[in-house]
This record gives sequence, C-alpha cells and structure tokens, in this order.
Amino acid sequence: MLRTAILSTVLIAGGVMARADTVKQTTRIEIDTAIDLPAPVDAVWRVLTDIDAYPQWNPYHVHVEGVLQRGRKLTVKIVKPNGNSLTIHPRVLELEENRSLVWGGGPAGLFRGVHWFDLDPINPGCTRLHHTEVFSGLFVSYAELDAIEPGYERMNQALKARLSDVGTATGC
Repeated sequence: MLRTAILSTVLIAGGVMARADTVKQTTRIEIDTAIDLPAPVDAVWRVLTDIDAYPQWNPYHVHVEGVLQRGRKLTVKIVKPNGNSLTIHPRVLELEENRSLVWGGGPAGLFRGVHWFDLDPINPGCTRLHHTEVFSGLFVSYAELDAIEPGYERMNQALKARLSDVGTATGC
C-alpha cells in the first residue's frame, strides 16, 4: 500500500522525488542508430519527408499517412524484421527543415515513444542521419522492442539506396 502511494506520488509529481529517477532509469530504453548518407542534407530531407513514397523503399515504416506538420497526428504502419507488424498514431512533435523530424506519442509515465530523424551535414555531399527512439514508462519492459534496432538499420540502408536510385547520391 505504501509502495503504491509513493509510486502514485512520483508519477503525479512528474518524477520530482529521488525515487522517480530510479523508476525512470529502469523504465527507459534508447535505441540509437546512425548512417552516413552520400547526399546533400536537402536531398536527404526531401526523401525522408516524402512519406507518400515510403511504401516504395522503406522496409520498416511501410506506410505513413498524415501531414508532416507540428502537432498533426500520423498513422504509421510498421513491419519489424521479425515479421510482426503494428500501426501507431504518433503526433509530429518537431519539424525543422533540413535538420530534424520528430514524432511520438503514448501516455507519459506508462508507455511513451519519441522517434527522432536528425540530419547532420558532414560536408556538402554527405549527411549523417541520427535515427533514434526513446521509450519510457512503467510498461517498457513488457513491450517487444528487440526488433526495432535491426529495423532502423534496415531503414537506414534502404534510405541510402533510395538516395542512389533517385540520383542524389554524391559521395561521402
């Protein structure tokens, strides 16, 4: 009973208590991948934000519906490398042209995912994609997250191939 009261207080207070840090640390998973893409940042941005073309090249986010505008809800169909699929409904949290696309959702404290596509120009013909997701909340340990990193790696490689297919690859 006392444990439930403390945990409830921690969740309501937004993690102000020291115990909240412990709970937060044990309920957080970060998946971080990166790839150097042989294309200028604006070319990578065009392909990355052309969500209507995802079914043609993206093996992980196989279908995305919606408008890439801050605050708008998306429908994202995911097919993991293990064959499992699911549909999520994140909101666009950040959209900074040629720099960052962030979407995410879920109830904070229970199960929330925030997904970043950050672009870093290395030189005029080369861009590094930082492809990251942070899952947090009490139910993270119950979620099937093992196939996500390989899925992001597959998507990263497919993005590299797509840039070559559309003639924007120049070299790193």
